[in-house]
Amino acid sequence: MTLEISHYNSYYTLKGALDKSNLKTFIKHFAGIFERNDAITLNIESLESIDRTGVMALAKLHNESITKQKKLSIIGLGCKDLYEHFKSENSAA
Repeated sequence: MTLEISHYNSYYTLKGALDKSNLKTFIKHFAGIFERNDAITLNIESLESIDRTGVMALAKLHNESITKQKKLSIIGLGCKDLYEHFKSENSAA
């Protein structure tokens, strides 16, 4: 499955799958994003699937926003896999 990234200003919508097969697309698209924007919003509502590498890519983008003191908002429930990942992380803490 492919990953489609659309945007308007600093609002980005991810559609399809975020996995190892299209990770390079995600990384290329968001490389240097915080040099161009002080804040971005990612809508993951249309993500149908995400694997471990996709979760790690979102986490890396989050860490970059913190390091550069920029704002990153991730909105939408997204796919069940992502929700379950963070749900299990919270219950383990």
